[in-house]
Amino acid sequence: MSKIPLTVVGAEKLRQELHNLKTVERPKVINAIAEARAQGDLSENAEYDAAKERQSFVEGRIVELESKLGSAQIIDPKSLNADGRCVFGSTVILEDVNNGDVVTYQIVGDDEADIRHRKISISSPVARALIGKSSGDIAEVQAPGGVREYEVVEVQYI
Repeated sequence: MSKIPLTVVGAEKLRQELHNLKTVERPKVINAIAEARAQGDLSENAEYDAAKERQSFVEGRIVELESKLGSAQIIDPKSLNADGRCVFGSTVILEDVNNGDVVTYQIVGDDEADIRHRKISISSPVARALIGKSSGDIAEVQAPGGVREYEVVEVQYI
């Protein structure tokens, strides 16, 4: 089984979600199923069907999270020594060569990616173009609108 890269923060979030599913959501679903069963005829019981569907989702997500955490390779960006190169977990300050816009991204695992929080997936086109680059390098990213060029202003390990 291949290793799934996760940052320390991302792994902790998955552990918290798993804990919540096991200790809060699973008992709620069990109670909802018991209440729906008490109403009698299950063949036309919408509450029962909804509770069983929710149970299926919760149990599936528990299995998925346990699998991901079991095969996770947890990387602490603070302990990286990549000689100023862009690597998994690094935070990169970029300047768009065309318009001068400056953006900051952290390169994270697929499960942690959240563009609103400036976290991009290691498998995204931008991250793939950045891997191995250092300050001053130009990264060419194939975007839907054509090739975009970004200059790496700074690489941080925070």
